[in-house]
Amino acid sequence: MKNVVILISGRGSNMQAIVNAQIAGARIAAVISNRPDAAGLAWAAERGITTAALDHKQFADRESFDQALAQLIDSYEPDLVVLAGFMRILSAGFVAHYAQRLINVHPSLLPAFTGLNTHQRALDEGVKLAGCTVHFVTAELDHGPIIAQAAVPVLADDTAESLAARILVQEHQLYPQAVAWFVADALQIAAGKVRLLTPARADQALRSPAV
Repeated sequence: MKNVVILISGRGSNMQAIVNAQIAGARIAAVISNRPDAAGLAWAAERGITTAALDHKQFADRESFDQALAQLIDSYEPDLVVLAGFMRILSAGFVAHYAQRLINVHPSLLPAFTGLNTHQRALDEGVKLAGCTVHFVTAELDHGPIIAQAAVPVLADDTAESLAARILVQEHQLYPQAVAWFVADALQIAAGKVRLLTPARADQALRSPAV
């Protein structure tokens, strides 16, 4: 059983998708938010998941917040830390502390459109495919080794909102699968690239109920 800690800043729809997937071998040890009023905390608590809030506004700088956050996360002995709409840029020290056990989902086909406003930027550039990427987190924003991607066609009448909605559906499928692969020890990083070792075993882990 691997302990998974999920970080959120809002409603945590990707967190909800991961919890609802009931990934075999994964224990959701805690859901933590930098916003005490995050709606996802209440959702998790209602399902018996331990929750905690650490308000970033109470800290003088990013480094002091990240140090306190790492101490809080480590109290749950995590094997994996999942960023699920956690709207904070993390310091290099924090990222290094969780090297190869910290993952994120980004709403673009990386390395395209890193950062914010990804959907409008995709529309402005006239791309024909958009999507989402699950990746290991490194100190360089939105540039870690890619675990998996899902693509959707960009339609002629798309707005940033309609494109975002279709991509979010893909995120809710892709992110639990990536967590299942990690939990099943099916991911290997070599030369900055991720290799999937045992897809059949990991797929079964996603379909099976959690113990």
